[in-house]
Amino acid sequence: MGEKDELTRFGVSFPAALIEQFDRYIAEQGYRNRSEAIRDLARKALLEPSGLHSDDLVAGTIVLVYDHHVSELPLLLMDIQHHHHHDIISTMHVHLNHDQCLEVIAVKGALNSLRKLHQQIQVQKGVIYAELSVTYAVSPGVEEHHSDL
Repeated sequence: MGEKDELTRFGVSFPAALIEQFDRYIAEQGYRNRSEAIRDLARKALLEPSGLHSDDLVAGTIVLVYDHHVSELPLLLMDIQHHHHHDIISTMHVHLNHDQCLEVIAVKGALNSLRKLHQQIQVQKGVIYAELSVTYAVSPGVEEHHSDL
């Protein structure tokens, strides 16, 4: 939160058992107070699929784990990524063990395009895990600035 952001105070009522659980959670996460934790939870909720529009410009990651011994899977995954080169910023490939690889794909683009990329990856035979996580690339209501280099 920037120094110029105006804060609005409001009251929230919690059942005693829930606030006890919440206080333990925020202590474990290292929050200094309830307000910081609630702000982060609100931001996260707004990034849920229902809070984003398919044409929103977002940035994030696709994290996947796959069995590289599955026939042609590494080549197929590379081919899928090449078809989406305009959405991919960078990739990192890690050998977890003899059979499994982990890839982290940094992405930026329209949400609907990134969802298509994620879906194409996760349905491949041999992909054990695939998760798309995004945030706004540009805050809503803020214009993206390009430098004239």
